[in-house]
Amino acid sequence: MNPKVDFFFNKAKQWKEEYESMRKIALASGLTEELKWGQPCYTFQNNNIVLIHGFKEYCAFLFFKGALLKDPKGVLIQQTKNVQSARQIRFTNLKEIDKLKTSLKSYIKNAIEVEKSGQKVNFKKTKEFDMPEEFLSKLEESPNLRSAFDSLTPGRQRGYLLHFSSAKQSKTREARIEKYIPHILKGKGLDD
Repeated sequence: MNPKVDFFFNKAKQWKEEYESMRKIALASGLTEELKWGQPCYTFQNNNIVLIHGFKEYCAFLFFKGALLKDPKGVLIQQTKNVQSARQIRFTNLKEIDKLKTSLKSYIKNAIEVEKSGQKVNFKKTKEFDMPEEFLSKLEESPNLRSAFDSLTPGRQRGYLLHFSSAKQSKTREARIEKYIPHILKGKGLDD
């Protein structure tokens, strides 16, 4: 156990017992406990394997390379359609964790084997993401905007494309694009 991670477990109001159970399972698997992104993260040879996190409706183990894992129990969940690598196993009570304890250790063991093997998730290229028509027309109208957008890192480009295309209505997409054109021209990402 890493004392730096204790604060997460001590401050938890919801999922306290569930978190403690998941912690024991992760530590019993020989992983190193760290605190990353304010969450308990379990690593193997400095590579992220699994993270414990919670939401209002559930708590979960998040496997960083979950898309590459075997899923004999059919419990791995893709959090959203845009998540390419990570997969969750969700819980709503301690009994669910206890029932899957042996399987959870197998999933962690599989995740360690995936890491040892050097397997990589094949991420979609930025060009493969949907480009909203509204943004495409802005890029065609303004060579400066096109150049600035092309100069962004692939991650920043994807962030903008996902944000713009997630709006259902054209006027919402247009408003989002207008709001962020100054950011793009300054070479900044969505959250910079």
